[in-house]
Amino acid sequence: MELVRKPNGMSSESRSFTPSRRTVLRSAAIGALLVPAGAAVAACGSSTPSLNRERPTLTHGVATGDISATGALVWARSDRPATMVVETAATESFANARTHRGPQLTPASDGTGRLRLAGLEPGQTVHYRVTMEGEDGARSAPHTGTFTTAPVSAKDIRFLWSGDVAGQGWGINPDIGGMPIFGAMADRHPDFFIHSGDAIYADGPIEATQKQNNGQIYHSVTIPAKSQVAQTVDQFRGNYAYNLTDDNYRRFAASVPQLIQWDDHEVINNWFPGEDLTGQKRKGYTEMSADVLARNARQAWSEWQPIELGSSNRVYRKVSYGPQLDVFILDMRSYKNPNPDAWSRTDAVGLLGEEQTRWLIDGLNRSSATWKVIANDLPLSIVVPDKNTNPPAGPASMEAVGQGDNAAPLGREIVFARILSAIKNVRNVVFLTADVHYTAAISYQPDRAGFKDFAPFWEFVSGPLHAGAFPQSPLDGTFGAKYEFVHAPTEENVSPAEGFQHFGEVTIAKDTAVLTVNLRDAAGRSLYTKSLEPQR
Repeated sequence: MELVRKPNGMSSESRSFTPSRRTVLRSAAIGALLVPAGAAVAACGSSTPSLNRERPTLTHGVATGDISATGALVWARSDRPATMVVETAATESFANARTHRGPQLTPASDGTGRLRLAGLEPGQTVHYRVTMEGEDGARSAPHTGTFTTAPVSAKDIRFLWSGDVAGQGWGINPDIGGMPIFGAMADRHPDFFIHSGDAIYADGPIEATQKQNNGQIYHSVTIPAKSQVAQTVDQFRGNYAYNLTDDNYRRFAASVPQLIQWDDHEVINNWFPGEDLTGQKRKGYTEMSADVLARNARQAWSEWQPIELGSSNRVYRKVSYGPQLDVFILDMRSYKNPNPDAWSRTDAVGLLGEEQTRWLIDGLNRSSATWKVIANDLPLSIVVPDKNTNPPAGPASMEAVGQGDNAAPLGREIVFARILSAIKNVRNVVFLTADVHYTAAISYQPDRAGFKDFAPFWEFVSGPLHAGAFPQSPLDGTFGAKYEFVHAPTEENVSPAEGFQHFGEVTIAKDTAVLTVNLRDAAGRSLYTKSLEPQR
């Protein structure tokens, strides 16, 4: 790992991508020098190459995602063109290791790459070791990690969820140990983690110091990529690189498989497809098309996250984790209708689009898993206004589902009324979300709802992971939502050093199939527990 010392004593990791001598000579011969896609923005300080130009370096650790019963997706990044090599074994000694050769990583993807492992045993802890093999055969130092393949029979399950990382200008703070909540999550040894979105704040630059609500000064590691809002692909890439300079984050990523969603701050606050940013007060932006920003952002997101979109190129998907659990991962951003249309009486698009809506309804009705967890990156009933696109007259624009009118479904609620009605005979459905920067438990009951054609269910909220915390918001009553627990500050934008950072934990018992939710703070302490008996 190549480090550069900052003037304030902080250090960060180089995101340089250096071609080997052989590549330079070959490329020069055809008049096209291989240069890093991210060379314009050295995300983490120095772009000085290592002294041994033939030996690749893994620059930002390793990560896994989208686990299955027979494998997982492994992610890594090289500082120069190299072939990704992954070894797997049953023990950390890597005796009798199996070797999996992956793709060549090149500047076209900013040096990132992934390899889908297959043919592994279900329900087993797998030790994996990643090295990069240069064009001259030289190998990088290895990086190791672990994951557990999904089971095919009942077992005790533990997984986490949360979202909202390094937002509102609160960066990696050495005074509090970086981003320690990721270490606390890793220490829970979960089977996997649902990342509910806002993995970066592309619209949130980070300065070296910022004043907290309590008057104290918060210190952040700073890098060039976080000195301005992200608009180019390289600038978006730099935001992901920044998070992975934190030791806690890298330890977590190496040991906990992730199921990744995306939301708005991967692009720009509260964006929707087709949005014209002209006339909005978006500090630092020269690009006025949300679609252009989203295109650049999605490229960086798909490169820097342990995710493989496949030929469908869609984010929403189902991940099965044995007979007791199916996870339905939604995409509430790519098909989103305009926020000013949130009060429509004829909304057939909503947040999901028709294809995803049908996929969710059909998938839930066909699922044979005991529990069906829906990972929704926007909450169902928490009222989230969009102040950026408020019309000059008429009702306020809305960012999420509910408007706060406590009546019959309007706007995006129309689609969710359709979904809830269509799955009312599906047992054991639970929603998990983040987005609002506090943690809460919300029950939904038709007897207190404006719309009554659905079965009771729960939605649990968690976050943020290292961003500003905010007070609780009101609930919309269309689906009979009621706060059963809330842990939130009374002030706006409370820093990570002042508390109110959260992640959620779900366990499913092997013998009873009881699903238990714990809402936890940054140290891993349980703030609220709810156990749900499965309906048979």
